[in-house]
Amino acid sequence: MRLLVIEDQPELRRLLIGMLEDDGYAVDVAPDGADGLAKAQSWPYDAIVLDIMLPKIDGWKLLEQLRETHHTPVLILSARDSLSDRVLGLDLGGDDFLSKPFERVELLARLRALIRRAAGRTKSTVTIGDLLLDMRSQTVSRSGEEIPLTAREYGLFQYLALHRGKVVSRSELYDHLFDENDEAASNLLDVYVSYLRKKLGPDTIETRRGQGYVIPE
Repeated sequence: MRLLVIEDQPELRRLLIGMLEDDGYAVDVAPDGADGLAKAQSWPYDAIVLDIMLPKIDGWKLLEQLRETHHTPVLILSARDSLSDRVLGLDLGGDDFLSKPFERVELLARLRALIRRAAGRTKSTVTIGDLLLDMRSQTVSRSGEEIPLTAREYGLFQYLALHRGKVVSRSELYDHLFDENDEAASNLLDVYVSYLRKKLGPDTIETRRGQGYVIPE
């Protein structure tokens, strides 16, 4: 899953990048509202973490402009935590509001919930045959036994599982699994799909030639 962090404080920005990357996300960053709005309008992010007190364009204005064209889930992360600020953020189109300072586990849980809801899911688990994907623990298991996956393998399987039954194009997968600093080789998806088939079963992911990949219903 690919996230955009819009935060002007360098120390907090670095903290968020490390925290989210450690949890398996691909992360793009923007240090001000103008850069953040441009990126948010240019890429199909799975979620955006948005500060309010930003230079160039503040978070309120950014959110208002973004909602004219995009429905990307937005988690507002701000030191401005009065009731009026929280209400305004939600009314302008924010999907959730978390006050600074925050706890890592709560931030990650709220992001998981936003991404689940955006994919039309309410549960944090997805069952595919005898496989169980658990988004809380970020694990895949069979009959109660965890199957070791790398962060990139898990991310690919989770994205396909959340869109089960839909053929997902290669370009969509690249957009959601790699950040702006990744130089993904053209055959990298084939490599990871091959790894997943070896670990999860050869029929778990189907290739639709010229279209992409799908986990069948």
